[in-house]
Amino acid sequence: MKSLKTFPLAATVVTVLTVTGCQRSTPETDSPDAVTTNSTVSDLSDAAANDSEITNAIEVEYRVARGLTASDILVETDEGIVTLSGTVDNLLAFDRAKRIAEMTKGVRAVVNNIEVQPPEISNDALVSDVQAALRADPATEAWEITVDVEDGTAMLGGTVESWQEKQLVSRVVKGVEGLTDIENNVRIDPADTRAAGEIAEEVRQALQWDVRIDSGSIDVSVENGDRVVLSGAVGSAFEKSLAEAKAYVAGVDAVDIEQLQVEAWARDTMTRDSTFTNATDSEIEAAIDDALLYDPRVSSFNIAVAVDNGVATLAGTVDNLKAKRAAAQDASNTMGIWQVENNINVEPEARPADSEISQNIKASLRRDPYLEAEDVEISVSDGIVTLNGVVDSYFEKWEAGDLAALSEGVVSVINDIEVDYELLSYDTYFYDWNPILMDYDVAIVTKSDPELVEDIENQMIWSPMVEYQDVEVSANNGIVMLTGQVDSQFEKMQATEEAYEAGAKEVINNLEIPGNN
Repeated sequence: MKSLKTFPLAATVVTVLTVTGCQRSTPETDSPDAVTTNSTVSDLSDAAANDSEITNAIEVEYRVARGLTASDILVETDEGIVTLSGTVDNLLAFDRAKRIAEMTKGVRAVVNNIEVQPPEISNDALVSDVQAALRADPATEAWEITVDVEDGTAMLGGTVESWQEKQLVSRVVKGVEGLTDIENNVRIDPADTRAAGEIAEEVRQALQWDVRIDSGSIDVSVENGDRVVLSGAVGSAFEKSLAEAKAYVAGVDAVDIEQLQVEAWARDTMTRDSTFTNATDSEIEAAIDDALLYDPRVSSFNIAVAVDNGVATLAGTVDNLKAKRAAAQDASNTMGIWQVENNINVEPEARPADSEISQNIKASLRRDPYLEAEDVEISVSDGIVTLNGVVDSYFEKWEAGDLAALSEGVVSVINDIEVDYELLSYDTYFYDWNPILMDYDVAIVTKSDPELVEDIENQMIWSPMVEYQDVEVSANNGIVMLTGQVDSQFEKMQATEEAYEAGAKEVINNLEIPGNN
């Protein structure tokens, strides 16, 4: 368990708790005492932010981000290039610090010089833990991955069929406490060789259908048959990283993003092809099918997708709960989707005894760098896991629930873990295996409604994921209402998170997505 910390932010006292992004129900919307403003803070769309502003914005994000200690990380910015230094105690936090910086408006690139200083664990014990983690994950258990550890660095070998599978291997191994680095030497052996034109078209489609990427200013070419080159412009370093990942379609050996520039105008002037923003239900269904095909957690299952006016309904059967959650996330990230009905059934191929499931979850908790296994009580009945106990934050609570969902034989997780202080919480909208920022440690602050509104607008201005000019913010006794229009469910969820980060007690999100009923 980690100790609860307070720190100053904008001359207020901040208490940190963890909550996760979703939208709230809508109670009364009108109040004569509500404070409403719109875009009263400095506009960053007309000029690039200066380096000191970028540094400050990242430091504020670190103070409320899950799984990081802001005081241990130094941020420096030079002409939009952010350099991170300092220390973290695990590889997941190392990656997370970079992603948060990338998601700050004005950041062109991130140089991550943070040192990982974990608790000291012997190399032999780490080899055992890494092997156990790979066996315990339902997606990686069948892959023959070799593991060696020297001085805390895990060296991985073996063969997989896709770049996505190789990245998932890294993600699973990074969740093992005690590692300082990973050398992923796993070889990719694609099933087929493809024509350059076919690869280029699939990359274009993948970029255009992802709701988080504005692909209108991205050019795609293929060199030497299997090397994708992305050029043009995107609106944020985070978007650039996503574009690189999306370009690894079947048959691609490498992706070059050196010519893909981060430009402020690329986010402020949306250029997405209208063909995709006005897509038919059948076209959206096909896009979701493609997304599921490239997700190694769900690609081996037959998931039926039906789309009706922006609502995606998923059906079928998977053998683990994590796959069900990942499928919902993939559908949510697809252009044109604003709601997902997840009717996928979880039917394990071979269900271990309940006592074995409990032991496996306990072992996963022990390996995790964020959790203390003794803080969590586990009971299992017919594959239904109930978690109890006390942890320090809602992030730790949901981390425990996510690890339980990975265990073989688990069909459902009832997370009754308590947090050791009484503050607000709200449930995760989706559980994603990709490290996209879907939950935060939120700052509960003491501030007036005008101060709260201004801070929320500042949060949105610094987010490349929200078009803040289209969002109106009002507050009444700390309860915030968001109105206006956004382009996607993803952007709507991001707006909610920005409001909570700024200190909202509750967020009523009435943002509309054009075309939705």
